[in-house]
Amino acid sequence: MSAEQILFWVFAAATVGSALGVVVLKNPISSAMSLVATFFFLAAIYVLLWAHTVAALQVLVYAGAIMVLFLFVIMLLSLNEVGSAIQLSFSRVLGAVATAGLLAALVIAFRKLPAGDLAWANDPARVAAFGSIKEVGAVLYTQWLFPFEAVSLLLLVAMVGAVVVAKSRI
Repeated sequence: MSAEQILFWVFAAATVGSALGVVVLKNPISSAMSLVATFFFLAAIYVLLWAHTVAALQVLVYAGAIMVLFLFVIMLLSLNEVGSAIQLSFSRVLGAVATAGLLAALVIAFRKLPAGDLAWANDPARVAAFGSIKEVGAVLYTQWLFPFEAVSLLLLVAMVGAVVVAKSRI
C-alpha cells in the first residue's frame, strides 16, 4: 500500500467518524463542530485526489461561511441539550423509508451510467490542467459568466435585505 492509500483510508475513517458524531452527539454546538471536522476531512480527501480547487472551496465555503451561519443560528436560538430517548413516530419511520428508497434509486442510477469517454485521461496537458484555478477561472468567466454574475447579484440583494430586516431590531 502506498502512503496516499493509507492517508485516504485514515481520512475516510475520520470523515465517517466525525459524520457519525454529527448525528450521535446531543449538544448542538458539539454536533456543529463535528460537522466542521467532517468538512475538513473531506477537503483532505479532495487534496489526495489532486482537486485542490475543490478542497479550497470546501474549506472556505462550507467549513468557513456555512458553519459560521449554523453556529450563529444555534447560539441565536439558544438550543439546549435534548433528551436522550429516541421516540419512534410515523414521521421518523416515513423518513427512514424515504431515505432507503432514495439510496436504492441512486444505486440503480449509478449502475446504469455509461463508462464514459476517458480519452482525455491520456493527454498529460489536459490532466495537469484539470481542476486548476486557472482552468476553473477560464470556464467560470467565459462559459458561465452570466450565471456567476446573477448569483453574486442575488447574494448582494439577500445581504442588503438581511441588513434592512435586522436594522429594525437594533
